[in-house]
Amino acid sequence: MRHLKAGRKLNRSSAHRKALLRNLVTSLLEHEHVRTTDAKAKELRRVADRMITLGKRGSLHARRQALSYIRSRRVVAKLFDEVANRFRERPGGYTRTVKLGHRHGDAAPMSIIELTDRGDAAKAEADRKRERRQRREAKKESQQPAAPPAGAR
Repeated sequence: MRHLKAGRKLNRSSAHRKALLRNLVTSLLEHEHVRTTDAKAKELRRVADRMITLGKRGSLHARRQALSYIRSRRVVAKLFDEVANRFRERPGGYTRTVKLGHRHGDAAPMSIIELTDRGDAAKAEADRKRERRQRREAKKESQQPAAPPAGAR
């Protein structure tokens, strides 16, 4: 029986699972969203919420605890300076999981896990992508040769 056995094994050894979650939480905090399988997203949520809580604490001890898990000084600095301030008044629930459907290759259920308040950086990034797409489309339209007049050969 599995009574009181928390967490998923994800079909990996404990060292591989720990490395996987470290990489996922680092990517989530760096990019503020990650596309992964449902099971990994559910496990990632536990770790990410814990890291954001450490960021909200803001003490040197909390920073060292986060560094022992995240291992990227730049991401930890972002966590403590930017991300923690965004969630200062929020008592929990820092991540959101959006189900995407099934992956083509193996039909694994996929999700996007993201920070609930992605901030101005994510909005600015989305605006930049939209502007780039519009410029590309306008450029394609201007580069297309004009259609020959009807009846001309």
